[in-house]
Amino acid sequence: MIAKEPLNVKRVGAGRIPLAPIRKWLLIGTALGFLGVFILIPLLVVFTEALKKGIELYFAALKDVDTLAAIKLTLMTAAIVVPLNAIFGVIAAWAIAKFEFKGKNILITLIDIPFAVSPVIAGLVFVLLFGSQGVFGPFLETNNIKIIFSIPGIVLATIFVTFPFVVRELIPMMQEQGSEEEEAAITLGASGWQMFFRVTLPNMKWGLLYGLILCNARAMGEFGAVSVVSGHIRGLTNTVPLHVEILYNEYHFSAAFAVASLLALLALVTLVLKSLVEWKTRKNG
Repeated sequence: MIAKEPLNVKRVGAGRIPLAPIRKWLLIGTALGFLGVFILIPLLVVFTEALKKGIELYFAALKDVDTLAAIKLTLMTAAIVVPLNAIFGVIAAWAIAKFEFKGKNILITLIDIPFAVSPVIAGLVFVLLFGSQGVFGPFLETNNIKIIFSIPGIVLATIFVTFPFVVRELIPMMQEQGSEEEEAAITLGASGWQMFFRVTLPNMKWGLLYGLILCNARAMGEFGAVSVVSGHIRGLTNTVPLHVEILYNEYHFSAAFAVASLLALLALVTLVLKSLVEWKTRKNG
């Protein structure tokens, strides 16, 4: 005798999924509530506090000399870091996804180090290497080269915490694509550079763009590592996140939230661009 299936069960493929609308909506409601409490409400608070004393004071805070210097340094750091990470990411992902070589697993592990190490610890490592009492400190002082408490240190720290984003986005995409098209291009007489620019790069363009968006967002919003190596020098080594901290600690709350709103807007723009790239990738895939 064949047992009848329960009425509250629906077959999907080889398995069976219970039809439980109450549980489904409970889970959805819990997720939305979590997002509201921990993301949407704080975001609204930032813009509310930023505009609390009027739009004139809001723009006055953004036009402050130290604020403009922090914005300029943040943009300059991102302009240096993002292209360098793009170059490294493409090279490393191409090597890992397309070739077999000794030490491949070690390279992948090294790439993941910034995900495992605290940014503050990363900043401290750079201080121990390039600070006045660090390993290379005497050599740098002798040759009048300043890294810690200056722009080069900020750039180095930001590169360290952001370099996995591009390569980690490209590796699975390139592994899934395989190497058949590159092999066909070589067979037809294409040179290595022709193969890269006409086959490999067009195939990875959306993954590359996705990684660059995430890398740029992290570069502009990095706090821990940059805080350690910057020295917090007003108008010189303060990025936007560091400037927000200083304003808040000095009880300039409206100005702090006004500057913080720039980072919030960056986050929103990043999410929009990220969604567009994901949609474009699914459409082309």
